[in-house]
Formats: sequence, C-alpha cells, structure tokens
Amino acid sequence: MIPLIELKDVYKIYQMGDNTVYATKGVSLKIFKGEFVAIVGQSGSGKSTLMNIIGCLDVPTKGKYFLNGSDVSALKDDKQADIRNKKLGFIFQQYNLISKLNVLENVELSLLYGGYSSIDRVNLAKAAIARVGLSDKMKNLPSQLSGGQQQRVSIARALANNPSIILADEPTGALDSQTGIRVLNFLQKLNNEGNTIVLITHDNNIAMKAKRIIKIKDGEIIYDGVPENAFEE
Repeated sequence: MIPLIELKDVYKIYQMGDNTVYATKGVSLKIFKGEFVAIVGQSGSGKSTLMNIIGCLDVPTKGKYFLNGSDVSALKDDKQADIRNKKLGFIFQQYNLISKLNVLENVELSLLYGGYSSIDRVNLAKAAIARVGLSDKMKNLPSQLSGGQQQRVSIARALANNPSIILADEPTGALDSQTGIRVLNFLQKLNNEGNTIVLITHDNNIAMKAKRIIKIKDGEIIYDGVPENAFEE
C-alpha cells in the first residue's frame, strides 16, 4: 500500500547568523489513509516544522516528501498552493476566521481557489457546516459564536473541499478544557468516518486521543507507536 504521507530523511536547516539550526534531523515516517496520528513535542522540538512541510507550507532543505506517492518536496510555490487548496484541510489554534464574513461566507472562502462554480461553493460549504452541526448559524458572524462554535466553523472550512488530509495545529489551544474535549471528540468522529487526521500538539493528554503517537525531540523522532506506551518513563 502506498502511504498517503511519506517523509524520507527530511532535514530543515536554518542559518541564523553564524549558527546553523537543525529544525529537523533526518526525519523519516509514513502515514497511511485513515490514520489518526498525533505529532507531539515541546516548543522548539520541530513538530511545527514537520506540520509546515506536510502541509506544503514549507519545503525540506534535504530529503523527500511524498504525498500519495508523488514527490512534492521541491515544487514551486504555485504548485504547493494548488495542493493546499485541493488536498489539505487546516484547523488552526486561533480559528483564523474573517470577522466581517458570516459562517457560510467564511467556509465558502476556502473553496474560492479550488476551481468550483459559485453554486458548488455554496453547496459544499453548506454540507460542511451541516457536518459540524452549525446549519442554524450560517448567517452568524464569528463574534456571535462561542469559541467552540468558531472552532467548529474552522473544522467545516477544513472539510469543505473533501481533503485527503486534515492537519490540526493545536486545535484546542484557545479553548477551555470541556470545549476542547468536545472538539477532540469530533475529530475522532471524523476519523471514524474515514478522514485522515494529523494532530500537532504539545499536550500529552490531547495526543492520547489519537490512535498513533509520534514524539519529536530536538528535531528527531524518539517514539512512534501506540498511545498506551508513548509516555512511559
């Protein structure tokens, strides 16, 4: 079976004045369709760098990134943008909703560069909003929603183009604990429906909601396996 995501010996290297900084050091991993994987690490561990590479927001300095068998590690910006628009869905900590647009318009906006007709954009956006249980809030502005509802709009936006992968970057970071649990339960539900989810977090308790945990430290993978054994001392 071809992995949906495959990183081969990926390095991301930054030059900071006279210092060479290795954000990742030869990371290799495979993620298959339908998995729910948490990439865990403290600030500066390299997990956000990995998310940016997987999300086609950045490219490796060395190594290869294959998405569904195709090498995307050295694509030009416009090609990477095309992949982001058509194959990836992003959920961010701060929701990134546009305050002047209502729920339907915020979700529809994510489809603007996907080549859809205006009618298709509306229909896809409405279907995604229905999936997160907010059909009755379509005309509301973000300021009229709770934090949990805003994050569900963010999830609907990520789902609208039926992406191959949903990338969730600290999706509960701006939420209280109970609301955060509800959002994580919803991500589990999406995974049970067949969506591939990659969750980025520094919180071990949140990572335990995934079915597989990859721990990153100092740019290297130090654990890749089941949640039950991930945090044993």
